[in-house]
Amino acid sequence: MENGDVYNETTEPQAKPSRRPFGCTLRHLRGWRLPTKALQACLALLAVICEEIVEDCISCGGLYFFEFTSCSAFLLSLLILCVYCTDVYETFGEDKVQRV
Repeated sequence: MENGDVYNETTEPQAKPSRRPFGCTLRHLRGWRLPTKALQACLALLAVICEEIVEDCISCGGLYFFEFTSCSAFLLSLLILCVYCTDVYETFGEDKVQRV
């Protein structure tokens, strides 16, 4: 008997990890949450585009604030989508993601 034959009956082959394209998963954003977050990102991008269309303004302070908040909302909603829809959620752990 060879050494390889001893382990053949008891050793199971290792299962290959499932390969997802770019590590994408929808496991953490189910139901109404995914469409809501996608709509939030689209509306924030639309707000940024609408703000960039304005060429002249009399009092630009409010417009600059709107630009800041709409751009921040767009970037944060993209970050949330990236965290919840990729393997980053499992990498950091649920408690750290919830804390952030």
